[in-house]
Amino acid sequence: MLSPFSSIYGAITEARNSLYEKGFFKSFSLDVPTVSIGNITVGGTGKTPLVAFVAEILAANGEKVCVLSRGYRRDNSRKRVLVSNGEKVLVKVKTAGDEPFELAQKLLGKAIIIADANRVSAGNWAREKFGITAFVLDDAFQHLRVRRDINIVTIDATNPFGNGKLLPAGILREPLKNLKRADAIVITRSNLVENVVALKARISKYNANCSIFATENKTSSLVDLKNFPAKAPGKTNYELRITNYEKKSVTNDQPLTTKHYFAFCALGNPNNFFEQLRKENFNLVSTEEFPDHHNYTQQDIAKLEIKARKVNADILLTTAKDAVKLNDIKFDLPCFVVESEMIFDNENYFCDWLTAKINACR
Repeated sequence: MLSPFSSIYGAITEARNSLYEKGFFKSFSLDVPTVSIGNITVGGTGKTPLVAFVAEILAANGEKVCVLSRGYRRDNSRKRVLVSNGEKVLVKVKTAGDEPFELAQKLLGKAIIIADANRVSAGNWAREKFGITAFVLDDAFQHLRVRRDINIVTIDATNPFGNGKLLPAGILREPLKNLKRADAIVITRSNLVENVVALKARISKYNANCSIFATENKTSSLVDLKNFPAKAPGKTNYELRITNYEKKSVTNDQPLTTKHYFAFCALGNPNNFFEQLRKENFNLVSTEEFPDHHNYTQQDIAKLEIKARKVNADILLTTAKDAVKLNDIKFDLPCFVVESEMIFDNENYFCDWLTAKINACR
């Protein structure tokens, strides 16, 4: 029944793209190397960890980095918000939006974070005020008003294209042929599927020239919500990999496998979070999912803890994206944040590829 609406949506999308290609709609340069990270589907595909990782690489190479994000479902979405000046987080999560706030915490000392729907204006302002030498655009594959030098698309291996139909009948934001605009495609959560060979072959049919990288998410550490975020001073995932999380006891030095966990989250693809934990041998006795970008209340957590006690859960687990919205809420059960890291099949190749691309923009 929704297919006719998908046809209309597709026609509008293609017309808009064509107007940009022919110059009727203008794209504006931010005058410094600009990396766009986005996707071709709705829902979570693992963009935020990649945005952070790319920003870290650029910062490590001496760039003055700024991340520009729309800040989905934030308060007063028309207002420009300086979420972080690179040294400290300046606003609360409701003002910033989930992803900008999470990025601001992850990238302290590494990048300035701005939430603004008008990324052209925000970028020009940031370049003049802070001397920015490189921009990273969050969720911008369809944001053609900003000219980008590097287009990276993330694709979730567990559900790459849904049923292959455009919105609203499917999950595609635009036709798959438009993957031709991508300079690189990063396949996320590849460890949650049998193999990605067939997916890589399918992608190559639409873009035979782009670089394709496969990544997986792994738990790097568990952080008590009371202490979140907890980072080694001056260190980032790019500089310091913490992979042996089993050495980090959750409570009273007891191994992870002896605990009963109740996991909850408000993500676009919550099952991917739960499946990651199961693959890493967390003993999940139950799970609970909330709508994407959900703003938690004390009542939500009270109900959650009632359910957790009924299944004899010892500990609650959630994600960093959720944790930024839980600081003002009281927990009776221990709650830990699952810190994840994105691991490339060939991380050095990706870093070298990105650095070479950036240098070619000069």
